[in-house]
Order: sequence, then structure tokens, then C-alpha cells
Amino acid sequence: MNKINNIVTTAVLFLTFIGQGFSQTNPVIEVFPKGTVLHGNVNYANDTLQKHLLDIYLPQKVSGKIPLVIFVHGGGWLVNDKYADIGYMKETVAEIVSKGFALASIDYRFATQAIFPVQIQDCNRAVSFLVDNADRYGFDKDRIAVMGFSAGGHLASLMGLSKNNDVTDFFVSKTTKGFDFKAVVDFYGPAELILFPGANDAKSPEALLIGAPPLDRPDLAKMASPVTYVDEKDPPFLIVHGEKDDLVSPRQSQLLSSWLTVNGVENELIVVKDAPHFGEMFDVEHIRTKVIAFLQRHL
Repeated sequence: MNKINNIVTTAVLFLTFIGQGFSQTNPVIEVFPKGTVLHGNVNYANDTLQKHLLDIYLPQKVSGKIPLVIFVHGGGWLVNDKYADIGYMKETVAEIVSKGFALASIDYRFATQAIFPVQIQDCNRAVSFLVDNADRYGFDKDRIAVMGFSAGGHLASLMGLSKNNDVTDFFVSKTTKGFDFKAVVDFYGPAELILFPGANDAKSPEALLIGAPPLDRPDLAKMASPVTYVDEKDPPFLIVHGEKDDLVSPRQSQLLSSWLTVNGVENELIVVKDAPHFGEMFDVEHIRTKVIAFLQRHL
């Protein structure tokens, strides 16, 4: 258990370092193709919270309404910001926009600020803002995909899976309106919280997320686990996971893929050989090609 906690602590500290390296002047705009139009630090909740901001990146010289890909960052629900995953997925991000997709990267409140379901409520509120303002930015609100990384993969999966379930009302605010995701791309996101090695540890990220160790509150762990909401109405999934991920076991993605398959939901699981939890090993041509083809097919 100490080894697991040390791994988690090291990862969180590293991710914190990444997040602190970014400023609010958009340090990643240079990643995007020349001529990309930026709408930065847009408040999606009509308040003053720093974590209720999003960035919108629009491709240059497009005609008609364009499909939208929403990025949800990782960081164990504890650290990072809307720039973090863009920073090491540079080639993929650049190609998404160069292929004519808009991209919106969103922030949400950490578990240290408020426990679940605030995080998914923030994400859904951001999407609601984007749908409400689709005409302003040129989005096609009928062609929206969500993509997340680690904790962001968890939230992206929840966003895509929970729409047709009764719990949806719990996951949205009164100001959030309906929307329909056409596809979900999940990079190594947790799928079943109670299966984590730290499920009985009050200091684990998953315990901080729900306010208790998952084994102490299996009801809360179930509510916060994407696999809970899988049904036949769900959108297609592309799932990517590192073979040697020692923070989120590949079995988490294998479990999610299995549940999707059992329910007849189109999905593909890519296990990246020798890859760890995150990093540039995921920003390579064969994965990038899969992601772009998946988005083009469904958007």
C-alpha cells in the first residue's frame, strides 16, 4: 500500500509541476496550426471561479458549421488545467484542428475544492454553454465528441454514458440543457473506482473524489464509476490505455470495453505496448490516425 501511495504522490507532484508551468496567457496556442482562432478563458458558468473557464480553438477558413471536440484534462481530480494534456498531445491536437474540427478545452473544480459530483456537473455545464453558443462560434451542436485523459477520461466517459440514465439530473445543474455526444475518446480513464488498490485508503485520489474510501462507501463509488451507466443507447467509444500503466490499471479500460461490448455499443480498445500512464507515447502516428478516423467517422 505504501508503494502505491508513493506512486500516486509522485504522479500528483509531477502533474502539479506541469500545471504550474502554464500561465493564463495560453501557453499552448503555438501547438495549433497557423491561423487558428483562439477564444481564451471564456467563463462558462457566469461567475468568477477560475475553474469555470474554457478555451475554444477554431480552424482557419472553414465554411458552414463545424464539428466540436471537447477536451477534459487529467490530474487525479486534484491538479492540472485546460492546457496540460494539450502540452504532450501536440501532434494529435494540431491534426484535430487541421482536419476541420473545433476544439474546446475545459477546466473544472478539483476534489479539494468540492467532492463529486461537482466535477461532472462542471463539465456538463461547460458543454451546455458550448451548445447554447454554437451559432456564435460556428459549432454544429449535432456533431459533438468528448475526449478525456486519465481523470478527464473518467469524466468524459461519465458524460457520454450517463445521458440516458435517471441519475442525469444529479449530474447537471438547473441551468444545463440537453445535448447528445456522438463519440467518446477515453485515454486511460478510471472506469470502476472500487477496483483501485487504494480503495480502502482515505488519502487516495478516488477517496478524495467521493469524500470517502470506495470500500467504505461502495454506493458513492458506484455512482462515480462510468461502468455503472453503460447501456445500449451509448455513443461509440475509442479507448486507449498504456500496457504498463501503474496508476490506472489497463484492466479498468478492459472492463469498460467489455461492458460496452455486452450491451452492443461500438467500441475499440487500444493497449499501447510498454506505455506508462501518460506521456508522448500516446501522441504517435498509429494512435493519432485511429483517433482522427474515429472522429471523422462519427462526426
